[in-house]
Amino acid sequence: MPRTPIHIAPLSNADIPACVHIMSQSLPWTRYQITEESARKLWSAALATEAAVVVARLEGQTMGFAWYIEHGGFGLGGYLKLLGVHAAARGRGVGGALLDHVEWLADQHGQRDLFLLVSDFNAPAQAFYRARGYTQVGEIPDLVVSGIAELIFRKRLKGFRDPPTAVGW
Repeated sequence: MPRTPIHIAPLSNADIPACVHIMSQSLPWTRYQITEESARKLWSAALATEAAVVVARLEGQTMGFAWYIEHGGFGLGGYLKLLGVHAAARGRGVGGALLDHVEWLADQHGQRDLFLLVSDFNAPAQAFYRARGYTQVGEIPDLVVSGIAELIFRKRLKGFRDPPTAVGW
């Protein structure tokens, strides 16, 4: 059975309600007390500041997001600030398409490495990143919330010539 095409596009105002829903209704963000109001403020600010955020759409519906910072990885590499997928779209390639696109962006910006943080309790996310070639290189206890460690993951990028084929940009 063929997969539904995943389209990657820049964040728009129309995507904000879906991004708010994803953050306010699922782990890891609910563990950090993210509310609809705080998520709405975050996404409105991202749009206003023209942050490098892309969304994934399946059949016209926003089902995921990725927020990339060009020099956020210790000033030495790109940084994936956020990646989220709607519960209904998990396992359908949305997270992989978003990550492929962010890795391509990092490569286009001349970054050799991409860094990200994963909460110590978020075993599914850790497994996802490991399966995609990321290695845990450190840990920061109590960074966001006392009692929760953020695990530092890194991937050495190989270089891309064209945007990932699974992504409709």
